[in-house]
Amino acid sequence: MQTVDVGELSVSAYRKVAPDWIVEPLLAVAERLRGARVIHLSATPYGGGVSELLRSAVPLYNDLGVRATWKIINGDPAFFTVTKKLHNALQGGTEPITEADIRLYEETSRRNAEQLSADPDFAGCDFVFVHDPQPAAVLSFSDFRGGKSVWRCHIDTSQPAPGAWDYLGKFVEGYDATVFTMAGFVPPTLSAERADIICPAIDPLSPKNMSLDDRTAHAVLNWIGIEPDRPLVTQVSRLDPWKDPLGVIEAYRLVRPEVPGLQLALVGSMALDDPEGWDVYRRISDASRTDPDIHVFTNLTGVGNVEVNAFQRFSSVMIQKSIREGFGLVVSEALWKGTPIVAGRTGGIPLQVADDAGGLLVDSTDGCATALLELLGDPARSAALAASGRERVRRHFLLPRLLLDELTLLDGLAHGDPPGSLMTRSDHRDPVCGLTTPPGPGTPTAVRDGHGYRFCSHRCRSAFLDEAS
Repeated sequence: MQTVDVGELSVSAYRKVAPDWIVEPLLAVAERLRGARVIHLSATPYGGGVSELLRSAVPLYNDLGVRATWKIINGDPAFFTVTKKLHNALQGGTEPITEADIRLYEETSRRNAEQLSADPDFAGCDFVFVHDPQPAAVLSFSDFRGGKSVWRCHIDTSQPAPGAWDYLGKFVEGYDATVFTMAGFVPPTLSAERADIICPAIDPLSPKNMSLDDRTAHAVLNWIGIEPDRPLVTQVSRLDPWKDPLGVIEAYRLVRPEVPGLQLALVGSMALDDPEGWDVYRRISDASRTDPDIHVFTNLTGVGNVEVNAFQRFSSVMIQKSIREGFGLVVSEALWKGTPIVAGRTGGIPLQVADDAGGLLVDSTDGCATALLELLGDPARSAALAASGRERVRRHFLLPRLLLDELTLLDGLAHGDPPGSLMTRSDHRDPVCGLTTPPGPGTPTAVRDGHGYRFCSHRCRSAFLDEAS
């Protein structure tokens, strides 16, 4: 089982960008966990939001005195084909999971469990964080005892295909806690008292999000064939049907006659655990072959974090036309760079683009085209949306807030607190963070935890209030 090498980071560096009301409680909860040993287990070291989060979070755990390592499961292409089918089924996909698929999934999980059980980092580990469906079954076949286990779901499981959650849920039931991005994603058969709600976040100091001067960004885009002086719209995402890249191309073609010289960039990431990406890449290439102003790039053709940073800074408008979405880190990435976005009204995206901040939400290809025309034709409005979006990200969606959420969960588990014990029901705008949750069962409201901290209804611990207030 591979251990992923990470660098060294310091929480003190984030004081320049993250609010003090996040950083100070983070230091306090980390001190209570000092010396604890944590393993994060995932499917791939590159090519997706989970790997980006862990590459920054793991070294910060260590800087805070929590001894963390990041492990990657092993699997052949057939295994990852099965896990992508399961991933899609949990998001409502219709391709059936066969008995042969289940055998392969469980056999591979058993082999990984044997490797994990033999890993010296695993012996005496206090907490194991397992990310998404691919490694979800591994702990069930391991000899993990004594510590606490957390399954973190990064996708939208609100409408799984029949039987998909019934199968995966039997493994998830063995965890001490589960984490979802939104209360609406928690499957109805899973006890709310075992579910915590934690939104992902971006690392503002990573190569993808760090400050990049205009001259450098201009040179980077020019080097790969983009003309920075012409209008540009860009979607950055995995090459995945749920991101609707073909819909993005169609919307661009509706807009192009009204915006002379418009360019479209589709910047995709190929991941070890997503063999479906190559099929999507071929379909995008076929659809764009006759238009020289549609540019398709991937992380396997020389476009990495710095290039993505330049795209997100220099684009006139960013797009995230997702059909289903767990959260969509690229939305917060774009807003952090002061670029407005047109995005699908799905999953965790409305948490980021809300209250007239950041951009426009859409429900169709025609709606996407209309929103693009609105923002491309009104630079002043676009600039105002972008500025308010950046502030929203600063308050709610930067990495120190995510660390605070995760360590607060682990601290609670260490003291015997059920992970969902802070959640009650509500259907109103939260008075602390201002986020609005659609009415529905399981929606949490503002509470105070055992340490005297006040949380908003979305568990945005960036909404900590000073006791004096």
